[in-house]
Amino acid sequence: MTVQSLAGPVWMTDADLTGTFAGRDISGEYENGDTFDETYARDGTVRYSDARRTSSGKWSVRAGTFCTIYDDDPAGGCYRVHKASENCFEFHFVARTQEQASKAPGKPAWTARGWFANQPKTCVDGESV
Repeated sequence: MTVQSLAGPVWMTDADLTGTFAGRDISGEYENGDTFDETYARDGTVRYSDARRTSSGKWSVRAGTFCTIYDDDPAGGCYRVHKASENCFEFHFVARTQEQASKAPGKPAWTARGWFANQPKTCVDGESV
């Protein structure tokens, strides 16, 4: 699994992303402290919920990015993911669509952190990269 190097973050590979998140539930938080829960089913469907809404859609792995595209909400996108600690994953936005992620992803921008919901969280406050 990936860890941070002295040169900066090591992004999870396609195989890491699929192997880590398929069939799993995560809880997470955004920079502003808002929390969310997400379920990544093995069939590629995703369920998202926070204090304001619930959405469903599809998740996928494209060109080193983890994409969550929601049926009824444009807020999804594709993210580079860094494993910050044993049960802490940091999500860095790079593209709004799978096509953009494959062709011309943007510079990664820290968006949120998440952890497996059924295990103790090992994240520390503030982004690690």
